[in-house]
Amino acid sequence: MPRREHKAWAGRMAQPTARVVEAFTTSFPFDRRLYAHDIEGSIAHCEMLGRQRIIAQTEARKIVTALRAILTEFEAGRFRARAGDEDIHMAIERRLIEQVGPVGGKLHTARSRNDQVALDLRLFLRAETRVIRTLILRLRRALGTLARRYDDVVMPGYTHLQPAQPVLFAHHCLAYAEMLTRDLDRFADTLRRIDVLPLGAGALAGTTFPIDRRYVARRLGFRRVSANSMDAVSDRDFAVDFLGAAAILGMHLSRLAEDLILWSSLEFGFVELPDAFATGSSIMPQKKNPDVAELVRGKTGRLYGNLLSVLTTLKGLPLTYNRDLQEDKEPVFDSVDTVKGSLEVLAAMLPKLRLNRARVELAATAGYTLATELADYLSSRGVPFRDAHAVVGAIVRHCMAAKAPLDSLSVDDLRRFSPVFGPDVLPWVSAEAAVRRRRAPGGTAPDNVQRALRRLGV
Repeated sequence: MPRREHKAWAGRMAQPTARVVEAFTTSFPFDRRLYAHDIEGSIAHCEMLGRQRIIAQTEARKIVTALRAILTEFEAGRFRARAGDEDIHMAIERRLIEQVGPVGGKLHTARSRNDQVALDLRLFLRAETRVIRTLILRLRRALGTLARRYDDVVMPGYTHLQPAQPVLFAHHCLAYAEMLTRDLDRFADTLRRIDVLPLGAGALAGTTFPIDRRYVARRLGFRRVSANSMDAVSDRDFAVDFLGAAAILGMHLSRLAEDLILWSSLEFGFVELPDAFATGSSIMPQKKNPDVAELVRGKTGRLYGNLLSVLTTLKGLPLTYNRDLQEDKEPVFDSVDTVKGSLEVLAAMLPKLRLNRARVELAATAGYTLATELADYLSSRGVPFRDAHAVVGAIVRHCMAAKAPLDSLSVDDLRRFSPVFGPDVLPWVSAEAAVRRRRAPGGTAPDNVQRALRRLGV
């Protein structure tokens, strides 16, 4: 029978931990990905212990050297876990003591796993949030590049998924760029709240040792030190902030994916997906499926679920640390991986999209999308807009009955509905003119779009 590992906390217990409990409580299989952050925090803590003469400086140097060797073992895939390694913290401490002997046990002076795990999660999320912001910037640039390539194409804009008014295709792309800009701001705000050092809070009450928390904060790059030890070990607001920002980002990516799915359908035919980013059917040889976009859309449900999972875990917890908080790791890790994967695949796919210019431009005026232009024409000549709206509604009914487009009507045809129409109305009834007239800030006019593209650096 394999030897039972001695637990670092087992002094109080008269019996060893039941194997079923070990299997149920272990977090090492998933929190092992925190190894680099755990070692980084331990090195900073150990250096502080040496500087403060809480442990001998020779001991601190010996521990730090061993910790760096353990980091190398992890990175080389040579770290050997044991059955008794209930989490990444105890696994590293166990290996440290194997390497340097009892002096390794001094590393845990003036800290608890409670403030240690809070530190590890903050270090992890700080690093991953910075990566995610870089990936958002990459996707935003890909959208801008796609918009620049087709910056003269006019397409139908939709409300209620019905053709509404002509807009530039680039303007549509830039709407998603605006969403991503808000995501960048949201993750930057999340970073600000992540950037607080919890180490030094101990289990919940602080420590009696003369530690230097500000040194550790500087050493680890934290701007602030937590103000309350009880809050520091139980706070996971920063994780909820991250999960919320990830869920909103996922919602934006899902909306973009939905547009791509619709546009690539036979009924729309606006875009051709690259073969390398589509799949076929195992039974229908003709199929080209938008699986990448569908998976991006589907994975948003996971992001929502992860946010709700952690919120539910936290909602009834008394102060301070409770083992329930172990359940924050897997949702956080999953959201990190899901967001990064979705951003990476979309940024790789968008530059390879091909727009069916003829199909898009034909659709730009289908469904009487120029009706508002006629109403605006009448309104600009003194007709109250509500009256102008009624006049043009009658014109649309006439065209629908005749199965004729608006731009097929002559001035005389239009004057049958209102004598205000003059020869100068005809240039209003074109998609290109419709977008040019929308020069108000934020509108789809070409000059506005070009300024927005320059702001994106494309």
